[in-house]
Amino acid sequence: MEQAIDILEAAGVDCRQLKEPSRKLFFFTPDRQIRMILVKPNDVPTYVEYGIADMGIVGKDTLLEEERLLYEMLDLKFGRCKLVVAGFPEKRDVWITHSHTRVATKYPNIARNYFLHKGKSVEIIKLNGSVELGPLTGLSDVIVDIVESGRTLKENGLVILEEICSVSARLVVNRVSLKMKNREIKALIDDIQRVVEERENGKVN
Repeated sequence: MEQAIDILEAAGVDCRQLKEPSRKLFFFTPDRQIRMILVKPNDVPTYVEYGIADMGIVGKDTLLEEERLLYEMLDLKFGRCKLVVAGFPEKRDVWITHSHTRVATKYPNIARNYFLHKGKSVEIIKLNGSVELGPLTGLSDVIVDIVESGRTLKENGLVILEEICSVSARLVVNRVSLKMKNREIKALIDDIQRVVEERENGKVN
């Protein structure tokens, strides 16, 4: 949230209310031209797809998992990590050949699609907590999860077996809103893109 606010403010959106201590979920900019809604990350694609929000900021992992009908407009270049298949080092070269592989994950749709594309039949076990416990307890052979530094995997004796894709925060837009409010939305997207590009090029610290 802090990084999203930082980019929005640099793009000219007044986010002062968002930074004040509050339990409110609805906020308006002082000129009341923009309404901001705070929702759980997994709910962002839903609010945007149904047009409750015209735009949203959400992780690429959530977009892939939710499979909502949205336009993905920008890679915001923060929250960078990787979606991977991980497990014990000794399984590095043999796990994929098992006739029956159990996969523990918070991302059942991503895992299912990934292994289907590879022609591999797997049993998906949905977990909401620490998926690293899957291989450690014998619940699963491998896991599909997000990795940033890899420290948690290492401390639990696990390694990356395969990399699925890179993940970062993305700017998404409702399809109808982009047509009906094109001028306003496009202007804000252009401002946000300018900020992201300047920071990537080292012009802004």
